[in-house]
Amino acid sequence: MRLLIVEDEKRLAVSLAGGLRAEGFAVDVVHDGLEGLHRASEGVHDLVVLDIMLPGMNGYRVCAALRAAGHDVPILMLTAKDGEYDEAEGLDTGADDYLTKPFSYVVLVARVRALLRRRGSPGASPVLRVGELSIDTAARRVFREETEVALTAKEFAVLEQLAVRAGEVVGKQWILEHVWDFAYDGDPNIIEVYISALRRKLGAPAIQTVRGAGYRLVAS
Repeated sequence: MRLLIVEDEKRLAVSLAGGLRAEGFAVDVVHDGLEGLHRASEGVHDLVVLDIMLPGMNGYRVCAALRAAGHDVPILMLTAKDGEYDEAEGLDTGADDYLTKPFSYVVLVARVRALLRRRGSPGASPVLRVGELSIDTAARRVFREETEVALTAKEFAVLEQLAVRAGEVVGKQWILEHVWDFAYDGDPNIIEVYISALRRKLGAPAIQTVRGAGYRLVAS
């Protein structure tokens, strides 16, 4: 999943981005409201972590502008403010959740995952099942029948993109945009390396190659 952090406290933004990348997310970071609105409007992010006190345009206005333009990307607002009024204002402009600084990183990650699950399938189980595979998107664990399969954060992220669209063809560009951030300028064939690793660990028949189109996760 690809996240956008809009936060003007650069040390905090870098810290959050590093932690979320370690969790397997692709993360883009900007430091002002106008750039945040521009990047969020591109429609490539699965969730926006949005500070309220921003230069250029505050988080309330960014959120309201996104909703007015029809963007339904989940928005988690961050603020140093406190109080019911500020929370209500954030939610009234269209935010999905609200977190007051200072906050626990563990709580932030839990809120992010909850919003992503809610968007993907409201009320659904975080466990995706494809044939003999069980993919727990909350705990970030994968089982093949009763045996756990150890995956790296990036391997899990690639598998998750295939699992949420199981049976469908998922293009390389889609995987690249949702697992690697916009600053990645390496070889796009890196995806093939991770697909090969997943096939070794999960069984080659689980992931089919659709020549010229992408990959498909199937029951095996």
